Amino acid sequence: MGRHLRPCRNRREAIAPVEPAARGKGGVNVFSRLSGALLRASLVVLLLALPSVLLPGVGADGQQMVALAALFGGVLTLVEYNATYPGLVEFRDAPPFNRLRFALLLVMVLTLTLMQREASDPSALTALSARAAGAVGTAMDFAYSPVRLATLMLSDRATPEQTAVLRNAAGISYLIATAAVAMFVAVIRLNRWPSRNLAFNVWVNLPTFEATAGGDVVQRLLRDARFNLALGFLLPFLIPIAVKIGTSGLDPLTLASPQALVWITVAWAFLPASLLMRGVGMARIAEMIREKRRTGEVFGTRGLAPV
Repeated sequence: MGRHLRPCRNRREAIAPVEPAARGKGGVNVFSRLSGALLRASLVVLLLALPSVLLPGVGADGQQMVALAALFGGVLTLVEYNATYPGLVEFRDAPPFNRLRFALLLVMVLTLTLMQREASDPSALTALSARAAGAVGTAMDFAYSPVRLATLMLSDRATPEQTAVLRNAAGISYLIATAAVAMFVAVIRLNRWPSRNLAFNVWVNLPTFEATAGGDVVQRLLRDARFNLALGFLLPFLIPIAVKIGTSGLDPLTLASPQALVWITVAWAFLPASLLMRGVGMARIAEMIREKRRTGEVFGTRGLAPV
């Protein structure tokens, strides 16, 4: 069936087609969206609570903080994925972007948690994680590498053992993050993202990107993509420098807590990887819009949106 035109409700809607799944589904679509949001919220809660469940030495105050963080993450995920139009979560309807990011975070947290658990409750799995982290950390610990700079976050009072633990955690986290970014790039290269079977709605999938702020949307997408790529590449180098200058290095007592080490290292590796993936994704969307303009699939009529 051919496309037809209808008046769009606002300028932002004219940027991209409305997804077919959003029309005519009624209560079934609402139930499907709610069940999916509940599942995702449950997974986020489990992820945030994982280190406190598997690692020893978590006090009552720590448990309360973890519970609050997990509850906040779960509620935020539920609201964002159940809403018709999200406010914060990007590429919500463009899988597997967020699935890959969640898998990256899960593998990171689980690997570091098992590595830390080796000291208190050793097993074959924890020993494997610790040995793998040690091998990767040693291999990536060379001059001016992100792993070497990560160890410089520690203050001068840190012992060689504490430095080695942070080095191993940073090395394995950086490797996992690099693998996730490479996997996302491979998915794009295979022409699998975003799906050709569904229309890409810029409003829904890029809620923080003001598509009608002025100027050519392709150039603005490319500019934001370059900024995210540059920042994602530089952050592993800049974060240790900022910590060293701002606080004279991390107190070794801070990393004495296994949970603190896990989350500090995860933040150091996950945030840059997430920015790199966002930059690659925005560049891909800009390329798609440019292709559709060339092939005439993007309608230039003001006030009309293809359906």
